[in-house]
Amino acid sequence: MEKTAKLLKKPIAATLIAILFGFLVSAVILGMAGYNPFSAFSALINGIFGRPKYISNVLIKSTPLILTGVSVSFAYKMGLFNIGAEGQYIVGALAANIVGIVCDFHPVIQIPLVLLAGVLAGAIYGGIAGWLKARFSINEVITGIMLNWIALYLSNFVCKMEAFHKPDTDGTYRINESGFISFFTNWKTTEAAGDFMKGHPVLGDILRTDVNAGILIALALTLVISFILFKTTKGYELRAVGLNKAAAEFAGINVKRNMIQTMVIAGALAGIAAAISISGNNPHNITQLSAFESYGLNGLSVAFIAGGSPIGCIFSGLLFGGLLYGGQSVQYFTGAPSEIIDIMIGIIIFLIALKDIIRVFAEKLTK
Repeated sequence: MEKTAKLLKKPIAATLIAILFGFLVSAVILGMAGYNPFSAFSALINGIFGRPKYISNVLIKSTPLILTGVSVSFAYKMGLFNIGAEGQYIVGALAANIVGIVCDFHPVIQIPLVLLAGVLAGAIYGGIAGWLKARFSINEVITGIMLNWIALYLSNFVCKMEAFHKPDTDGTYRINESGFISFFTNWKTTEAAGDFMKGHPVLGDILRTDVNAGILIALALTLVISFILFKTTKGYELRAVGLNKAAAEFAGINVKRNMIQTMVIAGALAGIAAAISISGNNPHNITQLSAFESYGLNGLSVAFIAGGSPIGCIFSGLLFGGLLYGGQSVQYFTGAPSEIIDIMIGIIIFLIALKDIIRVFAEKLTK
C-alpha cells in the first residue's frame, strides 16, 4: 500500500491516470451515442501507427505543438501565463512567409533567414507583452489575448495585399523553394523517385509525406531550453522569480528584466514553430483566417499535460499530435464524430487539473 501511495504522488502518475480516464469517459460517451468504442479506438490507433506515412504525419503535426508547448512551459516557470503564444505563432508565420517570398538566396542563406524571421517576429511580439507586464504591471493574459486578435487580422490584411496575394486563392504566394526544409522536394516528382518508392514501400510511404527537419529542430531546442532552465544561472534566476518574486528581488535578481527576457524567448519559440510549418509543410504559405490556427492555443494544453516540463512537452506534443491526426480515422472508419477527440483531450486536461485529488488520496493511503 505504501509503494502504491508513493507511486501515486509522482506527477507522471496523475498524468497517466488522467489519460486513462480520458479514454474511459470517451468510451462511455461513444457507447451512449451508439458507436462501438473498441472500433473507434482501434481506428484511432490504426490512424496513428497503421502505416509509416501515418507516423510521419504525426511527427509533422506534433512539431509545432511541441515548440508552442515549450514556449508556454518556459514562461510558466517564470510565473507567466503565455496565452499569447497563438499570436506569436501567427506573426512568426507571417514574417517567415514575407521573407520567404521577397528573398530568394541559396538555401544555406535562405533557410536560416526564413527561420530567423519567424524567431524575431515571435520574440518581438512576446516581448511586447513582457514589457507591458514589467513596466505597467498589465496582466499578460489580457495583453496576450488582445495581441492574438491583432495578429489574426494583421495576417488577413497582409494576405490581401497585392504584393503577396495569390490570385484566385484566399492565401499568399508560397515561399521560394530555396527556403524549404522538407527533404527531397524536387526529387519526389521524378520518375526515378517513383521507381524507388515502389521498390522500397516503407521508406517510399514516408517520403510521400512532407517529411522535414522540423522535428529535429524541435527536439534540439527543447533540450537547449531544458538545459538553460535547470543547468544555468539564468535558469535559476527565472525559476526563482517564478517561485517567489519578492524573495528573488530581495536576493538581487532583476525581476522586471527577467520578465521581458522570458517573454522574448517564449515568443521566439512560438515564432520558430510557425516558421518551421511554413518552411517544411505544403502549401508553404499562409491563408486568410476566420479563427485562430490553434497551434499556440493547443500549446497551452500540451504544456499543461506535460506539467510545465519542457522535456515533457515532447511526449505530450506527440500524444496531442497523434490524437489530432489519428482522430480523422475515427470519423472515416466508424462514422463517429471527430469531436470525440476534442472531448477526450478536454477530459484529460480537466482531470490533470484535478491531480491534487490523487495526491490527497495517496496521502490517505499512506496513513
